[in-house]
Amino acid sequence: MRLLRWAGGAFLLAALGSASAAVPVRLAVVGDSDSHAYHDALHYPGSDGRRGGAFHATTFQWTEWLHHLRRTEVDQGSWGRYGVHPLLARLGDGLGWSTRTPEKEDFAYNFAVSGAGCDDLMEGRRQVPRLARLMEDSPAQWRDGIVVIRIGVNSFGQQDSLARLAGDPRDPAVHAQIDRCIAAVRAAIERLRQGRPGLRMVLVGVFDNSQISEGLQRRYSRRALQSIGRALDRYDAALEAMVKTDPRLAFFDDRAWFAAHWGGRANDGTPAYRDVVLGGIRVGNTQGDAPCHAVLADGHAGTAWNGLWAQALVELMDRRFNAGITPIRDAELVPLVRAGIRLPAATKACARP
Repeated sequence: MRLLRWAGGAFLLAALGSASAAVPVRLAVVGDSDSHAYHDALHYPGSDGRRGGAFHATTFQWTEWLHHLRRTEVDQGSWGRYGVHPLLARLGDGLGWSTRTPEKEDFAYNFAVSGAGCDDLMEGRRQVPRLARLMEDSPAQWRDGIVVIRIGVNSFGQQDSLARLAGDPRDPAVHAQIDRCIAAVRAAIERLRQGRPGLRMVLVGVFDNSQISEGLQRRYSRRALQSIGRALDRYDAALEAMVKTDPRLAFFDDRAWFAAHWGGRANDGTPAYRDVVLGGIRVGNTQGDAPCHAVLADGHAGTAWNGLWAQALVELMDRRFNAGITPIRDAELVPLVRAGIRLPAATKACARP
């Protein structure tokens, strides 16, 4: 018996249709708010709670970008409402049912949820065991599937943890969390591989939140930034070590990706970022809901960021796994970013001094 609840999705992009490709790549996700669909009306309801505020209709998260641009080549499952109350989920686990929690509106194979930490991979919300059960319902379709594991920032990458690392790069409390995350990722890989030896996975490195949003309001010295970087490197190095011995794993260096686009801080720790230009639209490492900002008002990645991130993910999956997904061109990102720029609210928000 299955406790997944389906509902007719009112997802913005559904109206575009979804013709199926001959052999689309099945893609699943486990993680936190960096991968939780922005158009989930259950978690982000009403005009005040919607990601992107006045720009909600043109504010996309990276899985939504993939659906918009490559839905015939990447199968993320149907858009709908899935999940049950935690108590019902635990009951379902005991009875061997395919359950998930919490309830959210997203793609069927996206188990990422806002607020999740590394403990939620195998324990807590048990994203990985629940995903594995879903895969067991259709093993042939998942034999060559791909899973993106993107988690960690809520466990050891928020501002309080970064402040501790800035003062002591060996802070025992933060490093204990890093150790837990490394162990959780290893356990997740092992569980997902059971019965699916050909399953491929993308391990995403941790992002450095001192580079954006609230982190930019703090004055970090060069030494403090190096201390933070060394600690975050330990997590990334562990993921890279897993990848080096397994061709079915790929590592996405999130910090290097950001630096390649927007740059970083100067030697004295002050912001020294450059703009990304898409179709003549300048996207700065600034914060606000208009698409000229890299970061939304609530601190999450904006539309341009997520579109470019999806672009890089496709390139990585093609290069590492020979996934055969058509590369995403910058020109494909421009219409949606431009649609937000054309909204009246963008006139003032994106005005340059």
